[in-house]
Amino acid sequence: MSNEFIFLPLGGSGEIGMNMNLFALGPPEARQWIMIDCGVTFAGPELPGIDLITPDHGYLLDDLDEGGEFLGMVLTHGHEDHIGAVAHLWPDFECDIYATPFTAELVRRKFDEVGITDAPIKVLDLSARFKLGPFDLEYITLTHSIPEPNAIAIRTEFGTVLHTGDWKIDPMPVLGEATDRTSLTDLGEAGVLAMICDSTNVFSEGHSGSESDVADALSQIISEQTGRVVVTTFASNVSRLVSVCRAATATDRSVCLLGRSMLRMIDVARHVDLLPPGISFVEPSEAGYLPHDKVLYLCTGSQGESRAALARIAREDHPELSLGEGDTVIFSSKVIPGNEKPIYEMMNALTDMDVTVISSDDAFVHVSGHPCREELKDMYQMVKPQTSIPVHGEARHIEEHAKLAMSLGVPHAVTPRNGDMIRLAPGRIKVIDEVPSGRLYLDGRILLPQGEGVIRARLRLGEEGLIVVSVAIDKSGKPLGQPIVTVKGLPREDNDGEELLPLIEESASDVMRSLPRPKLGDDKVIEAAMRRAIRAELFPRWGKRGDIVVAIIRG
Repeated sequence: MSNEFIFLPLGGSGEIGMNMNLFALGPPEARQWIMIDCGVTFAGPELPGIDLITPDHGYLLDDLDEGGEFLGMVLTHGHEDHIGAVAHLWPDFECDIYATPFTAELVRRKFDEVGITDAPIKVLDLSARFKLGPFDLEYITLTHSIPEPNAIAIRTEFGTVLHTGDWKIDPMPVLGEATDRTSLTDLGEAGVLAMICDSTNVFSEGHSGSESDVADALSQIISEQTGRVVVTTFASNVSRLVSVCRAATATDRSVCLLGRSMLRMIDVARHVDLLPPGISFVEPSEAGYLPHDKVLYLCTGSQGESRAALARIAREDHPELSLGEGDTVIFSSKVIPGNEKPIYEMMNALTDMDVTVISSDDAFVHVSGHPCREELKDMYQMVKPQTSIPVHGEARHIEEHAKLAMSLGVPHAVTPRNGDMIRLAPGRIKVIDEVPSGRLYLDGRILLPQGEGVIRARLRLGEEGLIVVSVAIDKSGKPLGQPIVTVKGLPREDNDGEELLPLIEESASDVMRSLPRPKLGDDKVIEAAMRRAIRAELFPRWGKRGDIVVAIIRG
């Protein structure tokens, strides 16, 4: 069969986060693959014990086993939803990884965390152009809410595709270069087969705003405060951190960093020479001795993370900082959907401490890193793709983005979901297959497939608690002593004040007394009888059955 040019999203299409985008060239039986981005999303309370969620890359592994070839991972920028899964999935490929300096250093440290020291990370200059097999790739500088964001131009025998990654058009970035409009325009003039483009803010009119304008607003607000100032923001937004530091310097305040991710991100920025001259910090032990109007704290925890610095401050259990009347906390961030409850709880706790709270609802202290509708229009005018392929959005974002592109004169649009195999060429761009896609759950250091029974078991434990009944039986089949019952997560007593544990112990003892000697030789019979008896006692009093484990020890 003749060669095809394929696009296959396994993460980030139909959702925001967990981006994994595959491109292939060649016949179906011998495709050559590259991966652009390899990110994670974060688990909520519905997945107890799960740290991170990665895309399920099983289809790609199967294709490689059947004759395909994997050429490498190419990373657009350093946000977790684009690089967070690299160190966890890379051992399945042991391929080269391509990234610009800041992103490369973040990835290197992620490998260090999992004990991998020999991953081949290829550090590329901004605007680098390089080849991977039949793919001719070029980084194009954009602006975003993290240093060194890049689009990737993918040139092939069939034509050129632009994969934007995450972006905005910031006319006055605080760090780094402005959007490379010349390269984008030149690409459009040469002809672009398709643009695979960020959809996050497609419902937002106008422009996303400039980091320089936020810097001015923060400087004004900080200059008006007379007590201690705490600023919380996304640690990866190094431009914002620099703006806060400059505002602190202008008001004669020393800056103290609180939170591991804040310290790590500043260290990475310093390591790759991104921090401007004059940016310095004081240790928490020193900051505590400074006058209240001479110190500013940069904190993690803008999303209400319970272990982050700001949450600990709000709970009044932070070892280095206690706030009170006259102090101010500035949330230089947005509320990510799903995080409303912990964020507002934290704000209320700070308010109860007589701390002034300022958020983006009160002042111009945050701008998005993603393009609003006017920026999307600008990008389409520069790139002029024949087909729009919206990604990085939920279903409603992707469909709205396609409508916008068509209204701008783009001849064709395809609206992918994870697992949609899209043939970019030859012929009309369309979905030609749907392949298996899904999620993997990182449980400590172990990757579990979606739907793994351990998650269901944990959820059940969370709902009904645990009852463990231990019984001992000698060689002749006679019970030794009374069953020992241990409970976790059960109420102590019922509505009539009767304690539940003694009732469970009595039911277990009755089972061991009532079963005839032959049946005591069958573990399954004992387990079934024990569960029936305990649940018959519990359910009328509690309304739940409990998760019952029977441990049988034979002499």
